[in-house]
Amino acid sequence: MSPLEPFGARLRRSMDERGPLCVGIDPHASLLTEWGLNDDVAGLERFSRTVVEALSERVAVFKPQSAFFERFGSRGVAVLEKTVEDARAAGALVVMDAKRGDIGSTMAAYAEAFLRKDSPLFSDALTVSPYLGYGSLSPAIEMARESGAGLFVLALTSNPEGGEVQHAVRADGRNVGATMLAHLAAENAGEEPLGSFGAVVGATLGDLSSYDLEINGPLLAPGVGAQGATPADLPEVFGAALPNVVPNVSRGVLKHGPDAGALRASADRFAEEIRAALATK
Repeated sequence: MSPLEPFGARLRRSMDERGPLCVGIDPHASLLTEWGLNDDVAGLERFSRTVVEALSERVAVFKPQSAFFERFGSRGVAVLEKTVEDARAAGALVVMDAKRGDIGSTMAAYAEAFLRKDSPLFSDALTVSPYLGYGSLSPAIEMARESGAGLFVLALTSNPEGGEVQHAVRADGRNVGATMLAHLAAENAGEEPLGSFGAVVGATLGDLSSYDLEINGPLLAPGVGAQGATPADLPEVFGAALPNVVPNVSRGVLKHGPDAGALRASADRFAEEIRAALATK
């Protein structure tokens, strides 16, 4: 089975054509209730299908959170498989938010689950944790290159607890988050128009000018919407790297369901605000 065109190239084209908005698919129990759905597999399926049908032809990327499907066992994972299939069939890219991280054959198995092209859960990219050492990601990097997929590596996350690891200073004077960014820049060296190995960098973090965010790869930016960041904040946070930012909005859009028109209107508002922010650079 031949590999896809590299993820970075596909992502660049999708963002240029559709705008950079990424919408999370996070069917947690309280949101299902707000939609008037039961917290069961039928509610999960209805929620996910509604989001994909409403938005899949207008957003660049969907980011399903695997945990909210896994909590229903095998039937929930089956819904996740269908969600990924339908979103990709409609032309959207899928970033699986599973934050996998392990060593050796276990990491290789995670890579096969989400990045092997013939896997039922194959996604265009996968979020991964490098905190068993960046080298532990090698099986996922290799599988991503082989299949034309990508990775988003946790680098500077928006949760307060992340700082105790990501801001820890190494013997060479560089902190851990900066080290992850440097590794990714090396992975993406020479790739055009965009590398396939990105970083997760929170949109709520304020001025990050002390970090080199220009890694020639995408920057997945959670935190826009319900977590407090706005599209107008993006230029300050990301500076010259702004054109490669993929802002993620989850609850800010999803709270408007189950009405498909309201979901589309909310996504369109965020997309327009993001375009306006990009135009400042």
